[in-house]
Amino acid sequence: MKLLKLVPDNTNIDFMRWRNVALALSVFVTVASLVLVGVRGLNLGVDFVGGQMIRTTFTQPIEVDQLRDRVGALNLGEANIQEFGGPTSYQIRLPKPDGGEGAANRAASEVRAMLESQYPGARLDSVETVSGKVSEELATDGALAITLAMLGVAIYIWFRFEWHFGVGALATLFHDVSVMLGFFALTQLQVDLNIVAAFLAIVGYSLNDTVVIYDRIRENLRKYRKMAIIPLLNVSLNETLSRTIVTSLSILLALGMLLIFGPEPIFPLTLAIFLGTILGTYSSIYISASALVWLGLKPDSFVRVEGDEMPGPRTA
Repeated sequence: MKLLKLVPDNTNIDFMRWRNVALALSVFVTVASLVLVGVRGLNLGVDFVGGQMIRTTFTQPIEVDQLRDRVGALNLGEANIQEFGGPTSYQIRLPKPDGGEGAANRAASEVRAMLESQYPGARLDSVETVSGKVSEELATDGALAITLAMLGVAIYIWFRFEWHFGVGALATLFHDVSVMLGFFALTQLQVDLNIVAAFLAIVGYSLNDTVVIYDRIRENLRKYRKMAIIPLLNVSLNETLSRTIVTSLSILLALGMLLIFGPEPIFPLTLAIFLGTILGTYSSIYISASALVWLGLKPDSFVRVEGDEMPGPRTA
């Protein structure tokens, strides 16, 4: 019985042919993403801005403006109301009231009483309260975690391979994180601690794929000393293509099922990792590998050990 092969053994795709097009596209999308973050901002959850988040489900679709006016009449501060997962589910975000936990509980009780009287059958699904000090610490720690993870990856690869690889890996991770931030700025999906976890998962996956490709490139640099750098990169990418596709498809299939059948609260988390997996697969080929050309990596960057000479690939 023959094993199923998604990628034939003789696959020879000229990935590097499109490296300049990919560079232009990646630079454009990265810059556009950063501009979006600066202009539209991120829809930060209670975890990062403090306040109260009340999630409620109604028996039928409602008018958001009417709900906003009724919540505003309670004099609890400016309410931010958004649809959450469906036409009958909404999240009501309020600033944290002065007076500590007691004031927060009273505010939640007032909202609950208003919903019960104005919208018979409405259900409160959850009430979350985070103080301003805690939210500031969470935002700082979350950004620090992502930044340190990226720097740690670059430093590790720098010492493990060559400086070209470290810079290439850092550029790849910066590209992936920037584009994902742009996606959240565009869609205004809520960014909370779950999304920080998603970003760290994206960084981990992109790193894993990048290191596999870099390791094969290093092996081939030692193996094919006389081969030009661009053909060598193509050989390395084709040799690791089967592993890349199998790993990516396995992750995407599992995440796809969660997107379709999973619970609504984890939808942004699942979607972020799903898109991040696709992005990481693209960037590990067209950013990580292509960056080595732009950084001037040469075929003789690794000195072959004496007696370890191996013949290059046969040519027709």
